Amino acid sequence: MYRFFVISVAALIGTAFYFWVSRIIHKQSARDYIMSHLWFCHPNAICYWRAAMALIALPLYFYFGFEDIAILIFTFAAILDGVDGVVARNCDLVTRWGESLDPLCDKLTYLPPMIGFAYAGLLSIKLVWILVTIELLGQFFARKILDFLNSSGAANNFGKIKAIICFGLVIFCALLSKNPSIIDIGDEVLLACIVLSGASIVFKFIPNRLYADILSTLNFFCGLTSLYLTHHHKFALAICIIIVGQLFDLFDGRMAEKHGGTVYGPYLDDIADFVSFGLAPAYVIVNSGGSYSWLFASIFILAVAYRLIRFVTTDKKRTDLPDGIFNGLPSPAGALLVLGAALLCPPNMLAAVSLISTAFMVSHIRFAHFGRIILKKTPKPLFFTISSAIIVTIAFLFKTKNVQMFGLLILGSVILYMVAGRKWAAPE
Repeated sequence: MYRFFVISVAALIGTAFYFWVSRIIHKQSARDYIMSHLWFCHPNAICYWRAAMALIALPLYFYFGFEDIAILIFTFAAILDGVDGVVARNCDLVTRWGESLDPLCDKLTYLPPMIGFAYAGLLSIKLVWILVTIELLGQFFARKILDFLNSSGAANNFGKIKAIICFGLVIFCALLSKNPSIIDIGDEVLLACIVLSGASIVFKFIPNRLYADILSTLNFFCGLTSLYLTHHHKFALAICIIIVGQLFDLFDGRMAEKHGGTVYGPYLDDIADFVSFGLAPAYVIVNSGGSYSWLFASIFILAVAYRLIRFVTTDKKRTDLPDGIFNGLPSPAGALLVLGAALLCPPNMLAAVSLISTAFMVSHIRFAHFGRIILKKTPKPLFFTISSAIIVTIAFLFKTKNVQMFGLLILGSVILYMVAGRKWAAPE
């Protein structure tokens, strides 16, 4: 508990400093101070400071035994990763060199302690070196190609989420070293970091206008994979894959809005949604048992199809429906209601939940779009933190195989969205 207290204090100090900077940066006097002390306050200088702090904390923790001091220094260095961006954006100090420097300093901050914890027996040595290799390839080899192509080397969403998870993984290892009774999910989280690191590199070389179509395609294949897993009665894993598909569906809309897309994008998105949020959950209903499960599954599929057709043919053309507001519960949320119930409820109750979900989807009750409304009003650091927490939670569930907790988490999440979605959809 003492180690947990130290980490909590360090996190509170660092977070308080971040919000303090985020607040005072809007004052002209603060911006004037920064511009007159660029040697110390420039975003690039902050990158150097945080990398140096992390490298100082490394020997303090692993060789000199000053573990608490090292945790305080490292946690503060991790928080500074957000501070340099705040300063760069508000003082118009974004530079091309800074775009490359920021992820490099991230790596210099979290990779050395991860290597240390690997050789201390808390992480897989093999997985850590795989991550190091991918990170170095991305930082030096891939960026050389990007520079040659005159393309930006700035971190994308995959890279930012990965960095947050890596910072958190280092802190988790520090906690685990003094509390071995904690469930060890280090390698599972590390594997997620490897996947995100690879995705971050790949997406740097893909034209922006193809982002949305690729994510929709990934969503489609998640739906197909879920159907296969459900056929083999691996319900929890099938539902995990559908949730991953929902994350792809969330990002494809954001990418289409930000970078545009192709003429086939909307059709691909609708097909992917129907498979992942219609066919796949309906197949879970059928395989969960019950005398009339096929009937309730059919009703659910028809509701999703009707919901998608109504959205394309009618709702998109309505002038009285504000942008970013859904007419009826969106199909991903309707699918979550059914999937959460499938892990917790007997067949008869699952049938009732599927009918409730159907009624909400075909209704005219308005809900705010999660990506275009709710997330837009969510500060970016909080968005990346929430995304990281979702990935870590999935890793925890894979480790513990606690199906009931998984079901409760799904139902709790969708109910929270329904409440927030109704609130944001209400006219002001």
